[in-house]
Amino acid sequence: MVNPEAAGPDAYALQRKAMVGTIESIVHETAAETGRSQLQKRVLTAMDKVPRHLFVPPDQRAFSYANRPLPIGNGQTISQPFMVALMTDLLDLKATDRVLEIGTGCGYQTAVLAELAREVFTIEIVPPLATEAAARFAELNFRNVTARTGDGYAGWHERAPFDAIIVTAAATEVPPALTGQLKPGGKLVIPVGHAWGSQSLLVIEKDTNGSLSTRNALGVRFVPLTREKQQ
Repeated sequence: MVNPEAAGPDAYALQRKAMVGTIESIVHETAAETGRSQLQKRVLTAMDKVPRHLFVPPDQRAFSYANRPLPIGNGQTISQPFMVALMTDLLDLKATDRVLEIGTGCGYQTAVLAELAREVFTIEIVPPLATEAAARFAELNFRNVTARTGDGYAGWHERAPFDAIIVTAAATEVPPALTGQLKPGGKLVIPVGHAWGSQSLLVIEKDTNGSLSTRNALGVRFVPLTREKQQ
């Protein structure tokens, strides 16, 4: 969990509370699509706690708590706060859960997950982003986060199975490795669709017999999931 002292004086606390209020309003407006009229209190508490301004480039810091995606370099973005909160809520995390995240980015979604789960394993394919995120985790004392650089399409076999898996970029299909590494009773939240085209935020559940069920939670727009070049 984040160390408040490591984060330094919090001049952004009021902005963060306003951000949470905006999230709650959008949740109410989108309830018919998402099936969620309100988010879990512990998810909102995490959103109110994690210092988003420390995860964005200095030239974007003034917009840290606006409900919009922001550029973080290397052609990638940090998702809008509402989307981070919704995707986290859809996972229905317990404090004992082990979570896999595909697409660390700047590490903000990772940090929110780390406030709610026992362990978070995160993979980032862009080396500079992975290095910067790892430094942030260390600085903010997120000891329950394990990060590595690599292609997340194949998941993290050595650390599987996972109680929950989240993908923060749009895949053209659901990677079979991810559903394979999901525990029975677990959930996978992933945007699926073509780059810059129609995309859907899918919630995939695995029952105790290993069968999968899928529902579309919302129409979304994410940057494409980057993969290593196939030989």
